[in-house]
Amino acid sequence: MLRVAVQSKGRLFEDTMALFAEAGIKVSSSKRTLLVQSSNFPIEVLYLRDDDIPQSVASGVADLGIVGQNEFEERAEDAEVVRGLGFSKCRLSLAVPKGCGYTGLKWFEGRKIATSYPAILRRFMEQNHIAADIHVITGSVEISPGIGLADAIFDIVSSGSTLVSNNLVEVETVMKSEALLIANRNLDAEQRAILDEFLFRIEAVKSAEDKKYVLMNVPTERLKDIVAVLPGVKSPTVMPLATEGWSSVHTVIEEKRFWEIIRELKQLGAEGILVVPIEKMIP
Repeated sequence: MLRVAVQSKGRLFEDTMALFAEAGIKVSSSKRTLLVQSSNFPIEVLYLRDDDIPQSVASGVADLGIVGQNEFEERAEDAEVVRGLGFSKCRLSLAVPKGCGYTGLKWFEGRKIATSYPAILRRFMEQNHIAADIHVITGSVEISPGIGLADAIFDIVSSGSTLVSNNLVEVETVMKSEALLIANRNLDAEQRAILDEFLFRIEAVKSAEDKKYVLMNVPTERLKDIVAVLPGVKSPTVMPLATEGWSSVHTVIEEKRFWEIIRELKQLGAEGILVVPIEKMIP
């Protein structure tokens, strides 16, 4: 059995629950229960505040954790980073009041910066040889300049709309963050085996993201040209059709390149193109 620490609310909670569901792991997301066991996989989920997850994993209270990279680096706990999960992406940035005359990093020299991430900010300032006054605050960091509490802020930015509504401008991105799967460094052999199975399922889910399964009918005489433009994971599957001179081609295409490739395929004579979403891809 593995105990996995998960954020108890927010976007990271929602993305984590979606990952469990896609990986076929059934877990109750009831907010009233701190510890919930999966009904079909040997894990139990411990719901915690995001800033408590790194320490809980490092100390062995939990075996695994799913936590934002920003929180993991801020807490600097001794846990193993297993893999990035590619969701709950954001960035940690410095922002200043609009129209303040920002000229570069040296602007922060001697200024007061409000943040909930003092360790990350302190390291960044030291690396850039800037002596700033770091003021630690929890919650509503973005209002600090407006009420005279600070000259600037260092905080999480996703869309940037919160900054705009507080008359702030993002000027420096210090780090980019995503959800991480972290592990206690002292897992035993049985726990490692469960982790390997968990990773196998995650890989299957992540491999299918942003990909489409494409089937098409093509003139056999153009088969070589059509296969040449297909960026499939491996060589596409080609099968003869009952109609002489035609073949069926099956392949996987990344969604970001889908339309440009489909246009080329049409020009080369492909017909009856069928596009199917992929739920899982087993490496």
